[in-house]
Amino acid sequence: QVNLVESGGGSVQAGGSLRLSCAGTTYVYGRDCLAWFRQFPGQEREGVAAINRNSGNTFYASAVKGRLIISQDKAANTMFLQMNNSKDEDSATYFCAAGWGRSDRCSLRLPSYDKWGQGIEVSVSS
Repeated sequence: QVNLVESGGGSVQAGGSLRLSCAGTTYVYGRDCLAWFRQFPGQEREGVAAINRNSGNTFYASAVKGRLIISQDKAANTMFLQMNNSKDEDSATYFCAAGWGRSDRCSLRLPSYDKWGQGIEVSVSS
C-alpha cells in the first residue's frame, strides 16, 4: 500500500529553484510530523527538513537552512519542499516521510518516521 507519493523532481541548474510535493492519505497525515529526507549514493538517508502538522513549527538541517523551505497544505494532505539557490551537493534522492514527534517538535532522525514515499531524484547541474 502506497501512503506517500513524491512529485516535482528532476533537473535544475545550480542557483535555480525546484519544488517537490508529497501527497498522502488522511491516515498517514494524521501523524504529528512530516519530513523530507535525502540520500546520496552509498550513504544513509539524512533528514533535511520537518514540519509539525499541528503547530506548523519547522525544523531544518544546518546544511540547508535558509535555502530549503518545508510547508504543508493540510486540507490537501500535501507537503512541499521548496529548493532555492540549488547547489551541486543537493543532488540526491529525496524521500518524504510521516511520523511522530514530542510536544510540538519534530525530529530529523530516521527512527521517528514510519511512513515513507518511494523517493524522487533531484539533479543539480553547474
